[in-house]
Amino acid sequence: MPNYVEIAVNVPQISGVFHYHLPPHLEGQVVPGSLVVAPFGQNEVQGVVVRDIAVPEVPDTRAVISLLDPQPALTPLQLEFAASLAGSSLAPLSACVAVMLPPGLSQQMDTLYSLPPENGGLAGPSELTNLQRRLIQLLEKRGPLRGRQIDRAVPKISWRRSANALAQRGLLEKEPILPPPSIRPKTIRTAQLAVHPAQAEAQYDELGRAGSAALGRRQAALRYLMDNPDETEVAWVYAGSGSQLADLKYLADQGLIRLGETEVWRDPLDAVEFVPSSPPALTGDQDAALTAILQSFDAAMPPEPFLLHGVTGSGKTEIYLQVVAETIRRGQQAIVLVPEIALTAQTVRRFVARFPGQVGLVHSRLSVGERYDTWRRARAGLLSVIIGPRSALFSPLPEIGVIVVDEFHDDSYYQSDMVPRYHAARAAEDYARIAGVPCILGSATPDIVTFARSTQGGITRLELPARILAHQEAVRQTEKRLGKASRFEPLAGEAKTAALPEVTVVDMRRELLERNTSIFSLPLQNALRTVLRRGEQGILFLNRRGTATYIFCRDCGHPLRCPRCDTSLTYHRSDEALRCHHCGYQRKMPKTCPHCGGDRIRGYGTGTERVEEELQELLPEARILRWDRGTTHKKGSHEIILSHFANHRADFLVGTQMLAKGLDLPLVTLVGVVLADVGLNLPDFRAAERSFQLLSQVAGRAGRGPLGGSVILQTYLPENYVIRAAARHDFLGFFQQEMDFRRQHRYPPYARLVRLEFRHSWEDAAAQEAARMAGRLAGWIQAEKRSGTDLIGPSPSFYARLEGLYRWQIILRGPEPASMLLDRDLGAWRVEVDPPSLL
Repeated sequence: MPNYVEIAVNVPQISGVFHYHLPPHLEGQVVPGSLVVAPFGQNEVQGVVVRDIAVPEVPDTRAVISLLDPQPALTPLQLEFAASLAGSSLAPLSACVAVMLPPGLSQQMDTLYSLPPENGGLAGPSELTNLQRRLIQLLEKRGPLRGRQIDRAVPKISWRRSANALAQRGLLEKEPILPPPSIRPKTIRTAQLAVHPAQAEAQYDELGRAGSAALGRRQAALRYLMDNPDETEVAWVYAGSGSQLADLKYLADQGLIRLGETEVWRDPLDAVEFVPSSPPALTGDQDAALTAILQSFDAAMPPEPFLLHGVTGSGKTEIYLQVVAETIRRGQQAIVLVPEIALTAQTVRRFVARFPGQVGLVHSRLSVGERYDTWRRARAGLLSVIIGPRSALFSPLPEIGVIVVDEFHDDSYYQSDMVPRYHAARAAEDYARIAGVPCILGSATPDIVTFARSTQGGITRLELPARILAHQEAVRQTEKRLGKASRFEPLAGEAKTAALPEVTVVDMRRELLERNTSIFSLPLQNALRTVLRRGEQGILFLNRRGTATYIFCRDCGHPLRCPRCDTSLTYHRSDEALRCHHCGYQRKMPKTCPHCGGDRIRGYGTGTERVEEELQELLPEARILRWDRGTTHKKGSHEIILSHFANHRADFLVGTQMLAKGLDLPLVTLVGVVLADVGLNLPDFRAAERSFQLLSQVAGRAGRGPLGGSVILQTYLPENYVIRAAARHDFLGFFQQEMDFRRQHRYPPYARLVRLEFRHSWEDAAAQEAARMAGRLAGWIQAEKRSGTDLIGPSPSFYARLEGLYRWQIILRGPEPASMLLDRDLGAWRVEVDPPSLL
């Protein structure tokens, strides 16, 4: 009797699982988690075995074709996690399985396009369109191509209809194919002495014609391998002897050496420099938090998640390090998530210094080979700690012991542009529950919903209320390195603590009344000069990129907008370009208005490029770095900028929200928030929360060293409760006021939300579909008697048009609105459960 398996197939738009049987040669080899090739319709597709089954749902199952990897690609815990993620995000199981495979390993079905053997080129039919001629020329030049290869060759062009027309006329051939995995282990060529050194010495003078260059190289290569008897990479032989591959092949033909290949790991951390560190003594608050977490390791029941609520600089990272140390001591592994790629370098150095040789790095800017090898090392249990943004959560560790989510409030943890749409912090809680291990959520500014849960039960809150300046020895070392004395007096005990930085709120309306039209208030200008005079460092924060954020004609008022998104274009003086920050559209600044022909095109608004320019004008002698998406698009750019600033190769760092995330720079004594109002009044229920978090976090970058620090917060809304609470570092005060607002409007945590969004190239079609879906939703609510659930909308989204598509949305609000959508056919609607934004 055959063995049956259930497989999640990697086919777009397919949400189910399918039953197959194993042929005799695969029985005993294929297990849950195995990556296989299976038939699907007329094609072959990849899939992951989800489980063994006793009785299939169909009478005639088809046989699995092949096993792609003898080792399971997913662990049993990952399979359970994938099922949980599919349920919570309303995403297909196959999509949740796919995110757990490294890039290059998972492949989707494609189509191979080629010219028929008797093709006569373009001498044939003359009625071909330009696009059809272009496709034929491409295939004549490059030979058969897969569909995704043609996508790259003719980007942003819908070519498939033209290709189908050519195929119908016999001018093109199509064949469905499943490309093999595009990634495989890296191997290097090696050489090793194959005979006794005495025999090699005996043949040393017989390796070629006397006096020839070849003889000298061969002798040098042989001598090198005699002196280095272990298997050696041939690159080292070339470097040490001046020989070439032909020389080594000659020696191998003579039987003197053996050429081979060996597998090597591609490790992005090979070049990371670190100084080994030991754990310092903890403060009382830290010790209490650590004790509570460690006690949960031996609990009979799976532990509740921990909310580690600590002010900026309170020593949360040291808690993570010591928890991970205990995890490793128990023979288990840890996942440590950080919100941004920008933070991985600093976090990795701390963990590598504590756990050398045991740390793996995962993020999207690594090469496909680096990510694949880290994935394989994790699967083999060769790594004890995995660090990275949200995708690191899916690493196949065999024995997970703890999951840490640092700065868990950050919206970078939310995956919105592909299925499944999920928040990594919530997913981490689910994964830890499945694994029965602690999940630590760390933040100085936790989101309202999570903090509310910690007051009601279901999550354990641990408080770190004091900023730790450093332990006394560390302070002495820092003072010596900086050449400056601490501005804090040591308190009782081993560690020094410090108050959070003083925040000065500057009303920019008064600055205008005093005829100061600079983007820098007079108090900020004076503070910047003081920082430069003292040889310290400062940070200037503005959550907008570019030089001018609104370009318009002063004659007629016509704004320059993105033709695909209907949003304002931003002017970047660095390359004289106007850019859309949503879709990437770019054009040059026009000389005349496209509406009225006037030549008075002007920019309005402020971005980070303008801040950098005006700071340089104010302080010509200052060394300035800018850190935003415009300066960090290349691999390694985050690390370079941070390294330069940390090593005092610059006096000021100008940047966007990346500056607010976990940076620890002891020489920074000033943070200037150029405009605190950005994003404060957006029509989104989390606008106030997001603004408070951002302002509090960026303020926390000041005064983290022995020199102390201050914050200057510029605003046109000094009376706003968000501004006032951020200036006082008053999280609890903000939380209470925000909860009142949420209660009045039935926003989370007093209800849950599901956002449904429809996109279409025609505005009327989007509006009609939105009205139709709203009617269906209202009918379901009534039929299921969900009196506590209501609809908001349908209405156009705040960004009504993006990338050429009109966007309409409907919000479901109620106790468990997602449960109403289970097993419903929602067509092309995008669904987000508990969305972090309604924009």
